Amino acid sequence: MPNQLKSSLIISALSALYLHSSAQHINIYHKDWIDFNKNGKKDIYEDPKQKIASRVEDLLRQMTVQEKANQTVTLYGYGRVLKDEQPTAAWDKEIWKHGLANIDEMLNSLAYNKSAKSSFSYPFSRHAQALNNVQKWFVENTRLGIPVDFTNEGIHGLNHDRATSLPAPINIGSTWNTSLVRKAGDIIGREAKYLGYTNVYTPILDVSRDPRWGRVVETYGEDPFHIAEMGKQVVLGIQQNGVASTLKHYAVYSVPKGGRDGNARTDPHVGFREMHSLHLYPFKRVIKEAKPLGVMSSYNDYDGVPVSASSYFLQDLLRKEYGFEGYVVSDSEALEFIYNKHHVAANYKDAIKQALEAGLNVRTNFDPPSTYLTPLMELIEEGGLDIKILDQRVREVLTVKFKLGLFDHPLREDIAIADKKVHTPADEEVSLQMNKESIVLLKNEQNLLPIDVNKYKRILVTGPMAEATNYTTSRYGPSNNPITTIKDGIINYGKTKALRVDYAKGVDVVDKNWPESEIIPTDLSGEELEKMAEGVRLGKESDLIIAVMGESEREVGESRSRSDLNLPGKQRDYLMKLKETGKPIVLVLVNGRPLTVNWENKYLPAIVESWFLSNQSGNVLAEMLFGGYSPSGKLPISFPKSVGQVEMNFPTKPAAQAGQPGVGPNGWGNSRVVGFLYPFGYGLSYTDFSFSNLQLAKKQIRPTDSLTVTVDIENIGKRKGAEVVQLYIKDVLSSVTTYEMDLRGFEKVELNPGEKKTLQFTILPAHLELLDQHNNWTVEPGKFELFIGNSSVNLPLKDSFEVVN
Repeated sequence: MPNQLKSSLIISALSALYLHSSAQHINIYHKDWIDFNKNGKKDIYEDPKQKIASRVEDLLRQMTVQEKANQTVTLYGYGRVLKDEQPTAAWDKEIWKHGLANIDEMLNSLAYNKSAKSSFSYPFSRHAQALNNVQKWFVENTRLGIPVDFTNEGIHGLNHDRATSLPAPINIGSTWNTSLVRKAGDIIGREAKYLGYTNVYTPILDVSRDPRWGRVVETYGEDPFHIAEMGKQVVLGIQQNGVASTLKHYAVYSVPKGGRDGNARTDPHVGFREMHSLHLYPFKRVIKEAKPLGVMSSYNDYDGVPVSASSYFLQDLLRKEYGFEGYVVSDSEALEFIYNKHHVAANYKDAIKQALEAGLNVRTNFDPPSTYLTPLMELIEEGGLDIKILDQRVREVLTVKFKLGLFDHPLREDIAIADKKVHTPADEEVSLQMNKESIVLLKNEQNLLPIDVNKYKRILVTGPMAEATNYTTSRYGPSNNPITTIKDGIINYGKTKALRVDYAKGVDVVDKNWPESEIIPTDLSGEELEKMAEGVRLGKESDLIIAVMGESEREVGESRSRSDLNLPGKQRDYLMKLKETGKPIVLVLVNGRPLTVNWENKYLPAIVESWFLSNQSGNVLAEMLFGGYSPSGKLPISFPKSVGQVEMNFPTKPAAQAGQPGVGPNGWGNSRVVGFLYPFGYGLSYTDFSFSNLQLAKKQIRPTDSLTVTVDIENIGKRKGAEVVQLYIKDVLSSVTTYEMDLRGFEKVELNPGEKKTLQFTILPAHLELLDQHNNWTVEPGKFELFIGNSSVNLPLKDSFEVVN
């Protein structure tokens, strides 16, 4: 047994006796410091006036090996792994008597999980006090009093009982409104702070390139620049509240082969340059510009090496190149997968060794911490892990805890104020605005929308998603907020306009043979025909039909990838029957990924993409459909026409998504459909806009120069509305193949009819750089073309500039 370990064990034994005899009799709380180690004097790590680095080293010197090991593990909170809502006498015998890195999702009353329901989650002040009680136990009852980091999810609002609910990340991406996203980040951070959480696992910076993948709904879209801009604002908003933001899922997680999720969590087929230009770009940008304190490592491999066991990803890129100064927590089972899925470790102990040596700081899984700590301690006892490696991993964890102020103010002092600071009326207004701005109008033939209440007096609301509720509340967001369904929202609005609104479900989301029915079609059953007949009958009696179709939370989300992208089940069959009524149909899509709605796009006059709105979905949609506001959302992800086109994205390499020649030496015929159904950046409005007066401050710049660009936008329609001005750049000639063009700027602007504004963009050197043949990021001299418009395919303004040495 190594001498250092023997000393540590002796210290542990003596300290345990000390704690039992003395901890409850010593006042450790002083005016400007806390006596965490209960020795009656102010140690360096207890002194707020000392530098963080000095405090960390002082604490590290006092820690036993077991205490160090415990700072590398997560305990899942009540209802997941932890059985107690509050500390008990039995905790003195639990492994966490030596401390913990973090406790995840503690007392949040997790949605759809009865075992996690807690009476301490609400009122908000009760939760803040409950976490104080837990933190107080760690401060007072562990030898060195190291506070825990209370982590929680928060991808569309804090994952807590009755916290402010935001729409799904794919909705957030559809707003293209960075200032609004900053406000949303602030809400998440502030609510976390007052509820007692200290670290939020958001934003997700994964780049969605395959719409079959189930977690598209949890991302901001497919374009790395757009994702970076959104994610940056979330991080800044959260961390301005003194709460950590943890990015996920690092890295190359979102493109598993075939879009498969669930048990298939390996094998992304991505080239090295594409990985850096697309999938790592948002992480690089956000880490450099917003300084998040956390990163979650993913459980996939890249080119045969598990990311969570890769020093290239966790140290060379993350810490050395990007400048990350936080701690890395594993996604659940990521460490275990090194051994039992990737099979690059001989056993679990070897997997632990690989992960810690690579740079992983904290292991997370849905089992007791001892399942990890026992083999880790055995590994150390056997001399299988250099103690210096453990010290460094712990040093990085402790540094974050000091930065968060956990050693200065481990307990919230203003408990009662939580009830006034969480989910305020102002927060609800921000959520309402974000929901509104996330809706994308895909088609509006003959201006069917907004609905003319003088013309359409009787309306049928139909479809399986009209009465759905669960999609508004995901696994990683708020729970228990009151929900207004789309059906109820339209009915309520109709009452204010003396409209008759009928409802018939008409069809289920999926049929009984789904998903097999996606590859082996079946005839409509008698029960299905009967359901559809009721809807068709009411449709014939109505002036207009609003069909609410799409996917529920059971068809899209984590571990819910698909093999087809059409409307699931018999929904299209039902739409075809509704069309036969001859009545105008407004199709409202409720879904979490692009769908191949080709028939619908060809034959239905109006289509609205609402994605997964939050609990206010019914009211938000009704107001939009009837003209209470003009839709302003833009697609953050392309819609292919067929699953056979996948991958079909923006940005793309030159001609990578072109068709096949019908004539010429390779002209064997036009054998496949080409082009997008709806392109990246696309979205209609109830008004019209024009672009003019594109001006570049210079026509020539050096590689280190910035370039100012101005452009005018005018609302030339008859209604107030908002437009997203999008700026794209094309590198005309380069040493390696680049994308046809890249998004390099955007701004959302609201204008009254006839109003004009001048917008200014700044092109930075980083916007022009590429990864050259020597794997160096560089701005190459040459011509660059610049485009302005309102989607990736509608770019009426064009100019160019040259980079010269």
